[in-house]
Amino acid sequence: MNDTPRIRTVVSCTVLAVTLTAGATACAGSDGHPLSAKPYDAAEQISFNAPAQGKKADPDKALEITAKGDEGRITDVTAVDATGHHLAGELTADGQRWRSTGSLTAGGRYTVKVATENEGGAPGTRTFTFETAPAERALVVKFGPEAGTYGVGQPITADLSLPVKGKAARAVVERALKVRSTPSVEGAWHWVDDEKLHFRPKEYWPTGTKITVTGNLAGVKVGDKLYGGESKPLNLTIGDRVEAIADAGSHHMTVRRNGEVINTIPVTTGKPGFSTRNGIKVVLGKEYFVRMRSTTVGIAAGSSESYDLPVYYATRVTWSGEYVHAAPWSAGSHGVANVSHGCVGMSTGNAAWFYKTVRPGDIVQTINSYGDTMDTFGNGFGDWNLSWDKWRQGSALLGDAKSPTAPADIARLRPSI
Repeated sequence: MNDTPRIRTVVSCTVLAVTLTAGATACAGSDGHPLSAKPYDAAEQISFNAPAQGKKADPDKALEITAKGDEGRITDVTAVDATGHHLAGELTADGQRWRSTGSLTAGGRYTVKVATENEGGAPGTRTFTFETAPAERALVVKFGPEAGTYGVGQPITADLSLPVKGKAARAVVERALKVRSTPSVEGAWHWVDDEKLHFRPKEYWPTGTKITVTGNLAGVKVGDKLYGGESKPLNLTIGDRVEAIADAGSHHMTVRRNGEVINTIPVTTGKPGFSTRNGIKVVLGKEYFVRMRSTTVGIAAGSSESYDLPVYYATRVTWSGEYVHAAPWSAGSHGVANVSHGCVGMSTGNAAWFYKTVRPGDIVQTINSYGDTMDTFGNGFGDWNLSWDKWRQGSALLGDAKSPTAPADIARLRPSI
């Protein structure tokens, strides 16, 4: 027979945990013909770098199996964890040593089957199990938003419990974060910073889409002494396609549902010096009542621009305080002029209708304003203002992993009228 041992390299995953147990088989036949004999117990023919009884293996160390002496050789090794993932490894040409090449999973349990043959060609076998120690540092992922029904513009967020900086480590994390939808869509993760990712499709989510988000990082080696932890899955449903376009030039807002115009509302937007941000925003939430004070946005009390007003039917589109809301004090300017401090104002009746019509994840777009473009990250969801090509560049798997970082000084809950 061929004296060259078979080299087996199996797809790697994550593994961890070492606890030894042994399984044996019957002795070989005495006729010297291995094909007609039952495999013998190879326990005395091989050694395994397992920890002492009752201890668990260090997942950062490779698994090694060695043939003892010159009386036989290893012909094959298969190592599988409790989830069915195979540990990649390599057998030397002389069959004397097998060493894992893939990373072990932390807190895992492996079953290892070793095949051997003796000098006469008789087959031997031995089965071990071992466990790996749990990770000292676990990277936990929290998905957002909360389970429920959202508009077609809702991004999926993944908040990491620890920073991940290197491209290789980011690729491990990103590969483990799965977004499955019905119908299926083309989409990608984008690294906002070292501790946050956003996922969005190339185009808005189709109406009625069912989404499931899972993190398969448990036990997976991410970086030096860093392994993934358990993540709670997320289920979302996408509702009707509701889009509101506020035209600062015409002073009107057009609202569409599934492509059909359902309302046109006279509005006022930000006046010079306080121009409403241009671009696509996503509804973040709704507040029936908000007390809006100019001091929260840096306008000194007592100045000609100061205000302190009770505001009703407030639909939030930025964390810094931009809303669509009732503005009865500027009724004479609705549909005529821009007089607000950055929000989109309208009559109380129209604001109540808008408040009841939209949900988080719906689109609110401002056009023809003198304001800057909505930030991509850090002040709400400006994700859709980034082209698809640039969005993909923020993926560790699809692009160069470079992306804008979220501004650190954005103040949350700052209402402006």
